[in-house]
Amino acid sequence: MAAEMGDQDVYNRMLGSQTDGEMDEEKDGEGESEMRGLGKGAQRFCQFSSSLRTVVRIKQKYQAMKNRRLELAGLGGGGLVLGAGLHTGAPVRSSPKIFTFETPSNSPSALSSLFLKMKKKKSRRVMFPSGGGRKAPIVQEHSRAKICLFLLCTILFFQVYNAIENLDDHVLKYDLGGLEKTLCREVFGQQGAMDALLAQLRDYLSTYVHSKPLVLSLHGPSGVGKSHVGRLLAGHFRSVVGEPLVLQYFVLHHCPVEDDAWRCARALSILVSETVLRAEEEEKIPLFIFDEAEHLYPELLDALSDLVRSNRSNEYMNAVYLFLSNQGHTHITMHLLYNSSSDSIKTASGHHRKLVKELNPLLRNTLVKLHPLWAEAELLPMTLLEKGHVVECFLDEMTREGFYPDRTNVERLAGEIEYYPAVGGHVYARTGCKQVVARVNLL
Repeated sequence: MAAEMGDQDVYNRMLGSQTDGEMDEEKDGEGESEMRGLGKGAQRFCQFSSSLRTVVRIKQKYQAMKNRRLELAGLGGGGLVLGAGLHTGAPVRSSPKIFTFETPSNSPSALSSLFLKMKKKKSRRVMFPSGGGRKAPIVQEHSRAKICLFLLCTILFFQVYNAIENLDDHVLKYDLGGLEKTLCREVFGQQGAMDALLAQLRDYLSTYVHSKPLVLSLHGPSGVGKSHVGRLLAGHFRSVVGEPLVLQYFVLHHCPVEDDAWRCARALSILVSETVLRAEEEEKIPLFIFDEAEHLYPELLDALSDLVRSNRSNEYMNAVYLFLSNQGHTHITMHLLYNSSSDSIKTASGHHRKLVKELNPLLRNTLVKLHPLWAEAELLPMTLLEKGHVVECFLDEMTREGFYPDRTNVERLAGEIEYYPAVGGHVYARTGCKQVVARVNLL
């Protein structure tokens, strides 16, 4: 009741002030009518009607405010509490003294509106009409295939990186740097052939996965150092991979009788198979050296040709076969004697590459006619030795035997060796360094 009385007082004051304003306007209008005449009556009527409309609007706003306060009081305290307050005379007011357009936070309508706002904020989906030009954006979903592809690329990258790192590990394991120094120090006049041999070995030994074995064949005249190279390679690989994984096969020693060739071929196949299986277990590459290969019987060549085929199992693919032979030496000798005058290449590697390019087709055709095994081999021709190379052989052998390397004595011994006629400033020895050891032993 007190609230209603207060509201009635506010209404009376607003109405009184409006009535006073109307009375003042009427007095002013009468004074003006006396001065201006009867033509101003219509204007006073318009002003009176606008004032009346203002009073009506104020009354409507007051009734709306009153109804809202009653609704809020009923929601806050409940119907029973409001009735009890009216009978006992205690005012029930839950609205603030200052009017605001905000609803109380504890009302159900406020909570529901807040919940709807939060739900709208979470929802990001925009609906567009089907007939309109705009379309809903395509939502990109995470694909498991992309994740699997990323993992696969990562694994592949690490495998390639590990393989590249292992290349140097394999080369270091076989100590090809030490082998290169040994060959340069011990072998004379064959720099180009040794560079080609080391390139083949370095290429093959850099990895452990191969599609075929490495088959090398050194060809050249007698005394140019083929057997010496075989002994150096055998000694180096024995120190690297072990004695059981290196085989030196001499036909005239292991199979001197030709009638036993088929037994020798069978025994050789068994020996090679056992060696490659053992090398596979130890993850190493074995070396098989066949010296004086020109004496190999057809049965032995057939057995070796079957062993080096690419259709064998994996353990047979990881092996190095080295053949030392003087087959084709006539082509090498004639080529050097007839082309030395026109040879303008000064480096040993360049000279050997030219020699290989010109001689290999001729050598291969000659050797393939003898047996198909040579079609699988990489042919490396070794050239004739010059007089300067023979002098180096004498100096090295005399030092080994403990003799003082007198240059005059060495020149005299080298002069006793037979030579071909000088061609283009080159003097080639007919027998190379083959007689050096025998002549030094006679000192």
